[in-house]
Amino acid sequence: MPVDFKRTEKEFYQPKTTPSVINVPEMNFIAVDGTGDPNTSADYAAAIELLYGLSWTIKMSHKPILEYVVPPLEGFWSIYGFSGGSAPITDKSRFTWTALIRQPDFVTAEIFAAAQTSLARKKPHLDTTPARLMRFTEGLCVQAMHIGPYDDEPATIAAMEQYAAASGYAIDLNEVRRHHEIYLSDPRKTAPEKLKTVIRHPVIAV
Repeated sequence: MPVDFKRTEKEFYQPKTTPSVINVPEMNFIAVDGTGDPNTSADYAAAIELLYGLSWTIKMSHKPILEYVVPPLEGFWSIYGFSGGSAPITDKSRFTWTALIRQPDFVTAEIFAAAQTSLARKKPHLDTTPARLMRFTEGLCVQAMHIGPYDDEPATIAAMEQYAAASGYAIDLNEVRRHHEIYLSDPRKTAPEKLKTVIRHPVIAV
C-alpha cells in the first residue's frame, strides 16, 4: 500500500476542530514564493501547476524507492508591512505567500534538479526556476481543523488564540514563522461549507 502521510502522520494532517498544541519536526518541501491575491494571481496559478508538476515527476520517476501518495498543497501566508503578532489577513492583494508540497525524505537536491529538467522538457511553457527544495522545522504550534469557507477562518483562528493563551502559550507569528494552511479538500470539487483546512500558528511558551 502506498505511503500516505495523511494516514501515517495523522497528528499533522487530521487534527480535531478543537485546538491543540503540537511540535512539528523538520520536513522536506518543494516551495515557490510569491505575492498577491491567490484568487486572481497568475503567479499563484503557475506556482501550483509547478509544484504539482514537480511532485508528480518525482513520484513517477522513483517508484522503486518508495510508492507514496503526493501530499496535499500547503501555504505559508503573511501580508505586506507585517510587524508580528496575530495581525488579521484580510486584504488579499497584500498577501505574501509560499506555496509548498511536502516531499519524502529521499528527495535530494540532485533528484529535485533532475525533476526540474524533466518537467521543463515536458512543459516548456512552465518556468521551473522559481521552485526550490527546502527543509523546514515549524516547531511548536497551535492547530485546528477548519471546516468551511476560507473567508470564515477568523473564527477558528480566534479559538486557537484563546486556547493557546489559556494553555500558557503566546502566538509567535513573524517573518519566518507564519500563518500556515494545509488544504485537504479540492475547492474545485468540494462545496465551500465542506472544505477541510488545517490551520497552524506558531507559539512560544510564556
